[in-house]
Amino acid sequence: MIYTKTGDNGTTSLASGDRVRKSDLRIETYGTSDELNSYFGWLGALLAEWGEQLPPDEPLTDVTVHISQVSTIQNKLFNLGALLSLAPGEWLANADVAEIERWIDAIQTELPPQHAFILPAGSQVIAAAHICRTVTRRLERLMVRLSEAEEHADGDPEQKTQTTIAIRWVNRLSDYCFVLARKCTILQKKSPVEWKK
Repeated sequence: MIYTKTGDNGTTSLASGDRVRKSDLRIETYGTSDELNSYFGWLGALLAEWGEQLPPDEPLTDVTVHISQVSTIQNKLFNLGALLSLAPGEWLANADVAEIERWIDAIQTELPPQHAFILPAGSQVIAAAHICRTVTRRLERLMVRLSEAEEHADGDPEQKTQTTIAIRWVNRLSDYCFVLARKCTILQKKSPVEWKK
């Protein structure tokens, strides 16, 4: 049965088994992680649709690579949700941070110098990448607030280490979204929409 009625009083269970108010900062944080995962699902679908519409002589390599990266991100975001829900285990590692940094570095080698602020516009794919970027930034802010709120509380040292790594991973993720949006601008043969004061 999809409905359990256990949350009718405004509480929900963490993976640790503890019940907390649905207004709790931890719930807001991993709810935002879930929201972000949905946006990445949308971005991946848009990338796939775009790839299907490319002419036969247009190389698919870049689009396929980015679809694969988005799929990896979605799985890591599920891991992040488990971490934020206090599920035991190692959910994110320094290798995950390094992986996104490699993706960013690879994309940046293909980008021209940026001389102006860029608006989140140009195509559905570009705008979706920017939506992912801005929701990622919101998630990062919530994670930092949550970390600060629990900084002096007694807790599992491993959990705190995982949280530190997770905040770094989310920070890099927003950078990835930004360079991906710029890369898609080039792949779609569009001009960046620059801010005009």
